[in-house]
Amino acid sequence: MTGAPAPAATGHPPGLRTLFFTELWERFSYYGMRALLVLFLVDAGSGLGLDDQAATAIYGLYTAAVYIVALPGGWIADRLLGAQRAVWIGGIVITIGHFTLALPATATFFAGLLCIIAGTGLLKPNISAVVGELYARNDPRRDAGFTLFYMGINLGAAMGPLICSTLGESERFGWHYGFAAAGVGMLIGLAYFRATRTRLGEAGLRPTLDAGNPAQAALIRTLWVRVGLALALLLLLAVLVGTGWLAVTPVSLARASAWAIGALAAAYFAWLLVFGRLDAGEKRRVLAIIILFLGAATFWSGFEQAGSSLNLFAERYTERMVAGFEIPAGWFQTLNPVFVISLAPLYAALWVGLARRGLNPSTPAKFGIGLLLLAAGFAVMLGAATLVAGHQKALPTWLIFTYLFHTMGELALSPVGLSAITRLAPHRYVGQMMGIWFLAASVGNIIAGLFAGQFRDDALGDMPALYTQIVLMAAGAGLMFLACRRPIRRLMGDPA
Repeated sequence: MTGAPAPAATGHPPGLRTLFFTELWERFSYYGMRALLVLFLVDAGSGLGLDDQAATAIYGLYTAAVYIVALPGGWIADRLLGAQRAVWIGGIVITIGHFTLALPATATFFAGLLCIIAGTGLLKPNISAVVGELYARNDPRRDAGFTLFYMGINLGAAMGPLICSTLGESERFGWHYGFAAAGVGMLIGLAYFRATRTRLGEAGLRPTLDAGNPAQAALIRTLWVRVGLALALLLLLAVLVGTGWLAVTPVSLARASAWAIGALAAAYFAWLLVFGRLDAGEKRRVLAIIILFLGAATFWSGFEQAGSSLNLFAERYTERMVAGFEIPAGWFQTLNPVFVISLAPLYAALWVGLARRGLNPSTPAKFGIGLLLLAAGFAVMLGAATLVAGHQKALPTWLIFTYLFHTMGELALSPVGLSAITRLAPHRYVGQMMGIWFLAASVGNIIAGLFAGQFRDDALGDMPALYTQIVLMAAGAGLMFLACRRPIRRLMGDPA
């Protein structure tokens, strides 16, 4: 046990409530702002007036960076801050970022995005780590506790776009009120965390390095100097780009970042296979992880167009008038978390029921199913795009069914992928492998942003062909996973 407080009347440690509501409001702020981001970037009136390619590239870079910074954020918490302090400091930085976005200036807008990225890197991985530390490793309440925590994530993700889009897309208030509302949400989460932090006890309180130990104090100072130098370098790069001294376009930066992240993942896998001192069985399992990594990156490159191309489709080409009220485009961003809350228990029961009958699909089969469901969602969008190319508006039902299929695909692939990595990774490399796994989401987000930039308002006739490409890509990858499920299972060490 980690010194957590005794179980509450609910049967779970009292600290779970603290983390549940803190994460709920952090996700409120993140998804509320995310629903506005691309719409604000392309708005030529009160927004930045960027073209679609630049706006969606920025969106892809932002969402990818949020995943990448979880790696150094977890490292800083483990060694220097402790998870509790990392959550607190990260929340403060996120709050500053959202309120900076609310200022009507271009320079402060991008500074606000950088703050949110940095703060999320500290908060997001470490609040989950504290949840884990509330329970002993073999505590039977552990999975149920994470399930409740996951519900908090999706409740916040559902609430944020409703409130922030209502304010941000209204003529009376405007974008900056929507960004400010996201900041208020994070401020509520911070206040609740501070007021109830004692419920967490010793869970995530201390880092692995002890400043009171003279032998470790020097190392801590050295590490802080390195962190400071890294931050200074990143700040310098941001200033050079922001002032125009370093000529970089969002699209070129996104393309270079996608290649860099892919190269980093490839280099790590190559190093692990050649120099990782793995036995034959471990090498086969790493090869299986590489295949799953590619499948996940393909999935996220389609799924993560929710906040970019699908958000623009809702804003420009969807009939949103209902009884004299125009539905804000950002409201469609609530569909995924609502569907997750509704369908996750059904999926859990389905897998358990199939397993009892010996019919539970294998991991590669579930990946194939997830990718085929992603293709089905974009097939729906192909129908909607055909209407739009004929200069008609699409009904909201097209997007509703698209998000339904995409959520079904997410539930088939994402939790299974996380579980597979923890099971397949060599024990001494599990932490590193989880970090590399999130790079699949990062590169998928960047590719999603680049692809979304092709859905230009001046090229409506190209839209059906673009959606056809995504359908063929996702369906082809899904069918490949289903066709190769037996050899992949052999690599995983499972009975074929």
